[in-house]
This record gives sequence, structure tokens and C-alpha cells, in this order.
Amino acid sequence: MSPGRTSVEPQRPAPPSAASPGPADSLSKQPQPIDVPPATSAPPSRAASLEPSVGAEADDDADSEASASEPPPTTIDLETFHQILDLDEDDTHDFSRGMAWAYFSQASTTFTEMDEAYAKKDLGKLSSLGHFLKGSSAALGVAKVQASCEQIQHYGQLRDEEAGTDLTDTAALQKIAPLLTRVKAEYAVAETWLKNWYEEHGGLGDEEDG
Repeated sequence: MSPGRTSVEPQRPAPPSAASPGPADSLSKQPQPIDVPPATSAPPSRAASLEPSVGAEADDDADSEASASEPPPTTIDLETFHQILDLDEDDTHDFSRGMAWAYFSQASTTFTEMDEAYAKKDLGKLSSLGHFLKGSSAALGVAKVQASCEQIQHYGQLRDEEAGTDLTDTAALQKIAPLLTRVKAEYAVAETWLKNWYEEHGGLGDEEDG
């Protein structure tokens, strides 16, 4: 090296530094929209997921107006029962429930009187009681009890309407005896269904359960 001359070595380009990003790196550092992978996407809306069940509940409410679980065939005349429900002013069904509980009380009293009349072989009284409970049952749509009470009414009048023949006192009492057992069973089924219906549609209210 000659004296007085400064050695100039060729400078090598500095390696890329994290602090000095290149153009491509600069672009990559710009804020970008966040792509959420499908696996981590937000769960579906709760409101949307409830729509089918809400619809199902609405359908159930509509169906349950006709049945609180469908009554046994011919136990309740649903067309008549719906006509009674139409008299209610609101969904508490206070009016029709009052009619139903009055019917329960009448039926209980009438069955007791029927037993007493049968023990006395009082066919006239049996016919009168059958006619009375037939009318009460028809008003509420308790169809099976209505039909059985109509038979008791006719037998008490010494008449078999199905056969189109007259009856003796003994024959009439023989036909009424099994009917008294049957009509009480039919009534028990109807009472249970009606009470369950009112419990599911506004509660039993202040009525006594009995």
C-alpha cells in the first residue's frame, strides 16, 4: 500500500434488517382484513336457532286447543266443547271452567241419587235423574255419559228404544244395573280429561279439585 493513500474497500450490501423492510415486506405489514377460518367462526345466531322450536310451540298451542292430549273416542264431543270455549272472554277460560265444575258437582250428586233410587226400585226417579244428567252432559259435550243416561231414562220408562219393545219392572232394573256401573266409569274418564285440559290451559283457578 502506498503511503498517504487511504484504502477503500468495496462496501458490501448490508443484509436485510428486520428494521428495514423491503417493499414486499412493507406491503405485507399493512393492516389486512381478518379472515376467520371456518373452524373458529362465530356460532350461529341463537334467535335463528330458536325459530323452529317457536314455530313448533305455536303449532302445539293451536293443536292443544282441540286436545290436551286427544280424549278417548266419543268420550267428549269436541265440536260441542269448542262451542263452550267460544263463550270464554279470554284465555283463562273462567266461564267454561265454571260450567265444567258445576257439572262435576251435579254428576256426583246425581249418581248418589241414582244409587238410592235403584235400591228402592224407583224406576220413575231413575228415569228423571237419567234425563237430568243427560241434559247436563250434552251441554258440555260429555257424549258417552249423555248416551248412557238416555238409556237409563228410557229403561226407567219401561222402554227399550233400541229393541223397540216395552219392559217389565224387573227387566228394566236388570238393564239399569250394569248401566249405573258403566256410566260412572265413563264419567270418570271425562272428568279426568276435562280437568287436565283446564290445567294445561290457564290452570284450575280457584275451583276445588273434587
